[in-house]
Amino acid sequence: MASTGEAPIIIKKVKKGGGHGHHGGAWKVAYADFVTAMMAFFLLMWLLNTTSPEQKQGIADYFAPASISSSTSGSGGILGGTSLGDDGAKADGKMSVVQQMAPEAPEQTNQDGQSSTTASLDSASEQALRDALAKKEQDSFASAAQSLRQSLQDMPELAELSKQILIDQTPEGLRIQLVDQEGRSMFKEGSREPNDRARLLLRAVAKVINQLPNRITVSGHTSADQRGRKADSDWALSAQRADTSRQILRGAGVDDDRIYQVSGKANSEPLYADDPTLAGNRRISIVLLREKPVLPDNL
Repeated sequence: MASTGEAPIIIKKVKKGGGHGHHGGAWKVAYADFVTAMMAFFLLMWLLNTTSPEQKQGIADYFAPASISSSTSGSGGILGGTSLGDDGAKADGKMSVVQQMAPEAPEQTNQDGQSSTTASLDSASEQALRDALAKKEQDSFASAAQSLRQSLQDMPELAELSKQILIDQTPEGLRIQLVDQEGRSMFKEGSREPNDRARLLLRAVAKVINQLPNRITVSGHTSADQRGRKADSDWALSAQRADTSRQILRGAGVDDDRIYQVSGKANSEPLYADDPTLAGNRRISIVLLREKPVLPDNL
């Protein structure tokens, strides 16, 4: 076939490389804007929670137009709502933003380096612990008193003597008093030796005392009815009766180391002050002393 003189058609095949084409960096800019906005949002939330209402008002006044004022109190007076300062100049009564947001003064510290707030908390904790220990001791005394009353009721030989035991709580502690009644004395006239009924009562008291660790005082008392005795002899007689009672308590198991004081009061502290001659003024008083609370070393 003869050539017609037309140019040949050339087809070029181009092979594209694998993978995806470049998408550009627009998404990065959008993501950065989002993160920045979120950071600003949470920063705003934090500032709203940490600033006081006065500080917020100060910031609002700072950005408010100068012609707008949120205070109208006294604006119609001579000073136009302002007052005279210490130097005689007029003051508008508003605090500047800088003044309102000024940091608080540092807490005062004591010689041990503790802040006043910490010291106050320690003092409150110590007082709370003291109150709890005092309440516990109060409950122990009440339980001991109830135990003694129940013991007297359970023992037939002591039931009729229950009226000769008086139990109460005083600022000193739990007081147990063994008192005389008309026709029912615990000691022979003018003697330091108790009778059998008094010994039974003292042993019953010892059982209750042994349940508690408190220290003990024992005091003897007489009435103003001397019955031929000299006044000075009542001091010796009351002290002797108190010491004899201590010996009976020791024989019933009370440790001598717990005895804090043994004394004779004669008729100086009558139980019935309106009639010092009554038989009830003759008595043995046993007191379980309140103990000072032992606090932990860190208080």
